[in-house]
Amino acid sequence: MPDITLSEAEAVVEAAMKKSRELGTLMDITVVDSGGNLKAFVREDGAWLGSIDISAKKARTARFFDMETGEIGKLSQPGGPLYNIEVSNGGLITFPGGVPLRNRNGEVIGAVGVSGSTVDNDHAVASAGAGALS
Repeated sequence: MPDITLSEAEAVVEAAMKKSRELGTLMDITVVDSGGNLKAFVREDGAWLGSIDISAKKARTARFFDMETGEIGKLSQPGGPLYNIEVSNGGLITFPGGVPLRNRNGEVIGAVGVSGSTVDNDHAVASAGAGALS
């Protein structure tokens, strides 16, 4: 299985931080490899401490299911096919801010998770990070 390189993970973090600055937010940004293991992490100065764990769980959630966390959230509402999925795998996060990372062949090589602002801003920053690989 292909895996994200350190230089690719650093590019994801840099692109995410750039978007965070544009939005005027302070973010925790986590990149995991294809196995869901930590590859890179940044806590911007002043970013919430509680968002460290959230960003990591968003990244792992996106990688475990190879889909954006916001999409999983839509399926995990009461009555939905994935209701209560967030209590599996040691705790998942099913709201926006986690995005799978794909190589040029479209293969998932990891994921990025972002937390520290509104879910819309979290998703925008995570998407910007993922865009560094395209």
